[in-house]
Amino acid sequence: MTQPTEHTDTGPAGGFLAEVKDAVTLRAAVLVLGVLALQLAFVTSYIGAFHHPKPSEIPIAVAAPAQPLAARTAERLGALPGEPLDPRAVADEATALAQIRNREVDGALIIDSQALEQIVGAAEKSQGRGVVVVDVAPADRGDSRGLSSFYLVVGWCVGGYLCAAVLAVSAGARPANVHRAVIRLGTLLLYSIAAGLLGTLIAGPVLGALPGPITALWGLGTLVVFAVGALTLALQGLAGVVGIGLAILLVVVLGNPSAGGAYPYPLLPPFWRAIGPALPPGAGTFAARSIAYFRGNGAAGPMLVLSAWAVAGSAVTLVCAAVRRGRPGAAVGSGLPDEATPTEWPAA
Repeated sequence: MTQPTEHTDTGPAGGFLAEVKDAVTLRAAVLVLGVLALQLAFVTSYIGAFHHPKPSEIPIAVAAPAQPLAARTAERLGALPGEPLDPRAVADEATALAQIRNREVDGALIIDSQALEQIVGAAEKSQGRGVVVVDVAPADRGDSRGLSSFYLVVGWCVGGYLCAAVLAVSAGARPANVHRAVIRLGTLLLYSIAAGLLGTLIAGPVLGALPGPITALWGLGTLVVFAVGALTLALQGLAGVVGIGLAILLVVVLGNPSAGGAYPYPLLPPFWRAIGPALPPGAGTFAARSIAYFRGNGAAGPMLVLSAWAVAGSAVTLVCAAVRRGRPGAAVGSGLPDEATPTEWPAA
C-alpha cells in the first residue's frame, strides 16, 4: 500500500526533489507530452499542406467550335507533365459554364473562332495564342481572396469543440448517465443554433464579407458547430479529458489545413486532399462556398458528411453514458464526482 507523502509547513518532507516528485505526477507528465506532440503535429500538418502548393488533376471543361478540336485539346492538356489538369471535352461554352456553376469542374477553357484560326494556322507553334481568364463566380467585394467562408467555418468549429470542452471542465469529462448526456447534447444544440446565427450575421450583414441567404448559412453553421461539438463529446466519453486533445487533432491539426480554404483541394498534397472532404472543416467550407456563390449546388454531399459526424457523435456520447451509468466520473478541476451532493462530499 502506497504511503502518503509527509508534508511540513514549507512543503513535502525530503527537500526540493521530494517536492518536485509530489507536484509532477505521471499523469501530468503524460498530458504535457501529449500537448507537445499535438503542437508538433499542428505545425507539421499546416506547413506540410501549405508550403508548396502544386496543381494536380484540376477538373476543367474544354469547349471549341468543333467537337474534335475540343477533344484533341482536352487530350493534350491531360497529357501535360505531372498531370496538373483533368480536362473533359464538352459540347459548347454554355455547357462548360453550367458545369462550373454546378461545381462539376473548377474552370473551363473556351476556344473561340479566332483562336481556332490561330490554332489551325500555327499548328504546333505557341505564338499568337492568347488566353482570357473570366471568373464565372467572382468573390464578393468584401470577401478578400474568397477566404471568408473558410474563416467562418473555422470559427464555428472552434466554438463547437470549446463548448464541449467547457461542459467537460464544469461538469466532468464523462456524463454520469444518459440523462446528463442528453442535457449536454441539448445544451450543445442550443449553443449551435445561436453560434450559427451570430456567425452568419457577422460575416454577412455586419461585415459584408460573405454573400448568400442567411437562413441557409445559419442552418449550415448550426450543423457545423453541433457536429464538431458532438464529436468532441463522443471522444470525451471514450477517452475522458484526453478526448479534447483528440478532437483538436482531428478538427484543427488535420481538418483546417485540408479544408480547401487557403488552397483548393487540387493544389493540396495527396494526403490532405484525400482527408479534407471527410472532415468537418472541409465539408463546412465547401458547403459554405456552394451556398454563397453557387446557389447551393454541390452542397448536399458535404452536408451529409456533417450530418454523419453529428449523428455518430451523439450516438457514441449516449452509448458511453449508458455504459458508464452508476459509475460517475470526476469533474475536471473540482476533484468531485459528477453526482456528488454537499452531504456526500468526502471530508477534507
